[in-house]
Amino acid sequence: MLTKLPVMRAVPPYWEEACKHLAKKDRVMRRLIPQFGDACLESRGDAFVTLARSIVGQQISVKAAQSVWDRFAALSKKITPAYVLKLKVDDMRAAGLSARKVEYLVDLALHFSNGTVHAGHWSDMDDDAIIAELVTIRGIGRWTAEMFLMFYLMRPNVLPLDDVGLINGISHNYFSGESVSRSDAREVAAAWAPYCSVATWYIWRSLDPQPVAY
Repeated sequence: MLTKLPVMRAVPPYWEEACKHLAKKDRVMRRLIPQFGDACLESRGDAFVTLARSIVGQQISVKAAQSVWDRFAALSKKITPAYVLKLKVDDMRAAGLSARKVEYLVDLALHFSNGTVHAGHWSDMDDDAIIAELVTIRGIGRWTAEMFLMFYLMRPNVLPLDDVGLINGISHNYFSGESVSRSDAREVAAAWAPYCSVATWYIWRSLDPQPVAY
């Protein structure tokens, strides 16, 4: 789910280096990067909340997602696995969550509370291993896992080819609006490595200047 960024968030230590690399290697990045000043990808700093927000925001608009999240968050003192597991299904539904999303959030909370996910080891695991672990949770597919890699773990080289905004942005910036295939996108992104996450963020900004977070 996309929402406006609060003021205080963690930022990637590699951002400046990545911008220099991208500006040198790619003509579009050379044009885009100066347009957004000091803005950069930022993290909420909480693994469970990041994933919960992504589930709440699935298949609804940004505005609707924020509204549902605000009502959901108001049900508990804090959003933690333990607190979510104490919530009543009827209250969660009244906050605007579908029955399926309630099931997904409960499953997510169970995975965190019983240690099925190895959050303490993620910093030592590669991207594919983390994705493989996360997609075992109901409601989390590859795209959500990739957003998690970018926005929570701040991995520098994630290329979310299932992201509509990325594909549309590549079409707009590199192909004059023509339809773009995954292979086209992958070819463009070859110049971005090892900073595909950063380039993706700038492509998103080219379509919507407002910085976002998950």
